[in-house]
Amino acid sequence: MGVCLSRKELEPKHRHVGVSGKHNQNKNPNHNHCYDHNNKNHEPFVKQSKPPFQQPYQLPDKHAPSPKPTVKRSDTNTIPGKQFEDVKQIYTLGKELGRGQFGVTYLCTENSTGLKYACKSISKRNLVSEPDKEEIKREIQIMQHMSGQPNIVEFKGAYEDENSVHVVMELCAGGELYDTIIAKGKYSERDAASIFRQIVNVVHICHFMGVMHRDLKPENFLLSSKDDKATIKAADFGLSVFIEEGKIFIHSSVFLY
Repeated sequence: MGVCLSRKELEPKHRHVGVSGKHNQNKNPNHNHCYDHNNKNHEPFVKQSKPPFQQPYQLPDKHAPSPKPTVKRSDTNTIPGKQFEDVKQIYTLGKELGRGQFGVTYLCTENSTGLKYACKSISKRNLVSEPDKEEIKREIQIMQHMSGQPNIVEFKGAYEDENSVHVVMELCAGGELYDTIIAKGKYSERDAASIFRQIVNVVHICHFMGVMHRDLKPENFLLSSKDDKATIKAADFGLSVFIEEGKIFIHSSVFLY
């Protein structure tokens, strides 16, 4: 149990006068010393001020409604994962560029910019089973994932209406590598090395990004232009898959070559 005494009570009645003739004064007259009776040496200690009052932490009310997330929902019933949208409101479809197992590729022009792209239109009548729909959905996801990489066809966007799914991508005006090989007949060793270097780079990029193409063939490589030094770009990721550790993939059409 301690008792606090003021400075005045501690000082003797007769004050000593210093050499200068002035009384010795405490610089802080309000400074108090406290003595603890349990302390045998009666050493003073400074009395500290109280800390500022703080509101006690309150746990959140369990019955209070939690805030709603602001995540933008997607329509999971559609293949691209968004609402129906008429691709013809954004692009003007032109001549046919090629045909595949599921769809037809058209030349298309963006209405707002006039830029040329390729649009792969897939009829829903060809997507009769859930695996077919999942294959197209996975192809769109992989193209979007790989977009921006060298030697990979640039992905522009995916749209779906009541009849078809449309995938808009970079236009490679040089056509298929297969047609170029047939037209040219043969390549010099230097030109062939340049082509293979780009093909191997595609494999490296895909594996680095966690993707197996599984359908590498001359028909699935496109030339960016008709120039002799055109860049080769991989396309058609319909059989591609994301690499899963420990899983073995055996289905591929490349064995036909």
